[in-house]
Amino acid sequence: MPQTLTIGDRKIGENYPPLVIAEIGINHDGSFEKAKKMVKNAFENGAECVKFQCHVIDDEMTQNDVIPANATESIWEIMKRCSFSENQEIALKNYVEELGMIYLSTPFSRAAADRLEKMDICAYKIGSGECNNIPLLTHIATFGKPMILSTGMNDIFSISKSVDILKKANIDFALMHVTSMYPTPYEDVRLGFLHELKTKFPDIVIGLSDHSFGNYTCFAAIALGVSILEKHFTSDKNWSGPDIPISISPPELKDLIFGSNAIFRALKNKKEILDGEKLTAKFAFTSVVTIKDIKKGDTFSMENIWVKRPGTGEILTKSFDQILKKKSNQNIKKNTQLKWSMIDD
Repeated sequence: MPQTLTIGDRKIGENYPPLVIAEIGINHDGSFEKAKKMVKNAFENGAECVKFQCHVIDDEMTQNDVIPANATESIWEIMKRCSFSENQEIALKNYVEELGMIYLSTPFSRAAADRLEKMDICAYKIGSGECNNIPLLTHIATFGKPMILSTGMNDIFSISKSVDILKKANIDFALMHVTSMYPTPYEDVRLGFLHELKTKFPDIVIGLSDHSFGNYTCFAAIALGVSILEKHFTSDKNWSGPDIPISISPPELKDLIFGSNAIFRALKNKKEILDGEKLTAKFAFTSVVTIKDIKKGDTFSMENIWVKRPGTGEILTKSFDQILKKKSNQNIKKNTQLKWSMIDD
């Protein structure tokens, strides 16, 4: 059975309701007020956890003109604009935790990881681009904190190398299936890979970080046994930003949280007759009933008895065949529920 991952006071695993991570990321576009608004809106719609990205730009990348597929300007310009100061990130963490939520952040460099560790973050969310960044992964593992590791752009071989590093460091962690395309076409979400992850790593908590439109694939993933869901989140889909088009709105977040919990509950328990079903059975099931007046000594047959609702009679449908060809020991009126005392052995 997969292990239980604990982040803060929240237990995560197959025996617990799924954790939904509202990924604010860089949807604030460098605006501290937008960031706070998204935290507030996430809280108001039931979120337990919000996640940011920690960018210390000079330690993260060299200046470049690489333009992401979902943007119109270079990654350098985007991250330079969207980087918060250490004091701003501390203020956001405090605000999130004052609301009783879990604050997570993804470090994209050693300096960012060190900043988050100084802030005493409770766990680390590792992005797909850092899944095979062995130096950074090894560095973060020295902190001894739980990790949630995304696996986009990596195959099972490279994922296994990262898993080995975290296991050797005795780190509790989860693996997130991801397709690093923004947006992800439904046919490229590849939910079938969840089974491969669960089979290859049966002792690890598995989740889905989804970049497709809507909540559809997330709901399917819950039915397939994941314990964590992550979706980009925004307060306003009219805001600018490369991740805004794939982000869910506050009502969609509320629906994702409610729906994933509903599916989780629906997956539990074995097939048996429930107490609530027994009440329904009283009117839905059938009893053996006379369909003609029967005289003492008559033989019961399909011409004089049948089965009718409700299922409140002494002799239920399952015993119908046992009565056929037996004889009545008394006169019985039509539409009478049979009793064993009316039948000769």
